[in-house]
Amino acid sequence: MTKLIGSKKIKTAVFISGTGSNLKNLIKFSKKRNSPISIDLIVSNSSKSKGLKYADQFKIKKKIFSFDHVTNTERKILIQLNKYEINFICLAGFMKILSKNFIKKFKGKIINIHPSLLPKYKGLNTHERAIKNKDKFAGCSVHYVTEKLDSGKIIMQKKIKIANKDNSYSLAKKVLKQEHKIYPASIIKILN
Repeated sequence: MTKLIGSKKIKTAVFISGTGSNLKNLIKFSKKRNSPISIDLIVSNSSKSKGLKYADQFKIKKKIFSFDHVTNTERKILIQLNKYEINFICLAGFMKILSKNFIKKFKGKIINIHPSLLPKYKGLNTHERAIKNKDKFAGCSVHYVTEKLDSGKIIMQKKIKIANKDNSYSLAKKVLKQEHKIYPASIIKILN
């Protein structure tokens, strides 16, 4: 996927479920002149997502969808994405799995940040698993979203050393710092 002609930024939606630290980081990044994206919509599956406060803070439209009925929900999300002319989606701690039909409609235009060195530790509890297995390194990966969970082509990874004293909480903090660096860098890599 290449950047749109001219200096227009690519209209982007960020999907979140939690605290939104990657969202906040992406919003700040989107405001920079060299950023290829503008964030025009925030989608969450929970009205309790702490990250939704950034929608208000930065005056970005937000939509909350309960995923009780996935097909219906995704249809509603697609209507909103069309309405806001969204061409690119960043998943940032989004805890729902999108259907293959949804992914097909945005093929090659959905990316995700994952807190492990994929293909290791797909899914949840990545830091606990890395520590339990006495891994020397942990890290994070930005990858394209495909039908298979955490299996799309890797765009960028960052490796960090696991210290002897690390627990899952301290490791998560260290990895998150790196996530904040490589998510914007990955976007520049694929869109510029």
